Amino acid sequence: MSLEVIKGHLYDYPKYYDLVFGSDWKAEFDYLQDCFKQFATRPVKRVFEPACGTGRLMYKLADAGFEVAGNDLNPNAVDFCNKRLVRRGHPASAVVGDMSDFTVEKKFDAAFNMINSFRHLQTEKEAVGHFKCVAEAVEEGGLFILGLHLNPEDAGDDYEAEEEWSARRGNLQVNTRLWSMNYNPKTRIEEIGFEYDVYTPTKQFRIEDTTIFRCYTQTDMANLIQKSPEWELVDTYDFHYDIDDPIVVDADTEDVVYILRRK
Repeated sequence: MSLEVIKGHLYDYPKYYDLVFGSDWKAEFDYLQDCFKQFATRPVKRVFEPACGTGRLMYKLADAGFEVAGNDLNPNAVDFCNKRLVRRGHPASAVVGDMSDFTVEKKFDAAFNMINSFRHLQTEKEAVGHFKCVAEAVEEGGLFILGLHLNPEDAGDDYEAEEEWSARRGNLQVNTRLWSMNYNPKTRIEEIGFEYDVYTPTKQFRIEDTTIFRCYTQTDMANLIQKSPEWELVDTYDFHYDIDDPIVVDADTEDVVYILRRK
């Protein structure tokens, strides 16, 4: 029997997306709270997530007593996020919206974007717009915690990267593979391929997806932050999320979490 292959975006399958990218939520959840305590100069009670997806961290923060909200361009993900919030007794506070062009009615104490969603923004104008929108949404002394994968400074168009992992919840398992298909250091565009092998008690199938990421080196991010005078960079970390172990970002650093504080 041949394997059924679905060509589509994992974002349209929030149940599987949530499993693939939500299995390590605890380390991120603890790290966010550590950052709030260590780097914010104001109490953090209200938190916003641009490009929130399924809200895998939003609902955990809501359960912990934070007031949360977020936006995302994918209606399926927003609906999934809101239904989960409501099931747990919280307001449906996610909306369909563009992370590079949004406003909020009441400012927040912190914002976060943890795993490369920022790189979906295709232009410098959109990236600067994102930083500005988040700045206008966050109170003075509040934080913006931004995690993304950097490309090495000397990476050429033969740059290759690949990653595989598995995630399981009950009788559902998803094996994920992603790889760099094309990287152009001049245009700063990288095409990423994804394969998601989905296993349920009754069927097995594969979702194949591609996405375009804008690329950033250490220098590119330094320049972007410089173009965003509302923010000051207060520290940097890697994806181990150890608040006691900050890193120094250099030309070869790849996984970085930037801690920015609103001036």
